[in-house]
Amino acid sequence: MAKPHHMTSRYGGLNGSFAESLAAFAEQTKEAIDDVFREVVIEIGTSVIRLSPVDTGRFKGNWQFTVGAPSSQSLDTFDKSGHETIAALVAEVSKLEAGQVAYIVNNLVYAIPLEYGHSQKKAPSGMVQITLARFQQIVEEAIRNNQV
Repeated sequence: MAKPHHMTSRYGGLNGSFAESLAAFAEQTKEAIDDVFREVVIEIGTSVIRLSPVDTGRFKGNWQFTVGAPSSQSLDTFDKSGHETIAALVAEVSKLEAGQVAYIVNNLVYAIPLEYGHSQKKAPSGMVQITLARFQQIVEEAIRNNQV
């Protein structure tokens, strides 16, 4: 009777393979990248919404999330607290995948003046500029929260 090869006797009973492990790791990594992207977009959107000055609530209610192309419309939505707008953002971002282009825009005619200090009491430094200054921190935190 032939003697079994020493590698067969040593490793022959083990389940799984390197290729399967690598495929599983690749899938986990893709999911983590998608999760990081979603978390970054949610944090950016939440930040600009929370930092938005409030008079009637229309400005907060006009932050819009889209994929592929920015929205070109303004909404007749009023959201003084920003909670409904943030909830809509979170729901829409849940489908987002890395590689897609995400947009968060506010198309009201007074959005740009507000960004550049028109509301000296409520948002003297804007919303986007403050959020942009925190961008690296937002990304690093999202990466820490979604490590494989």
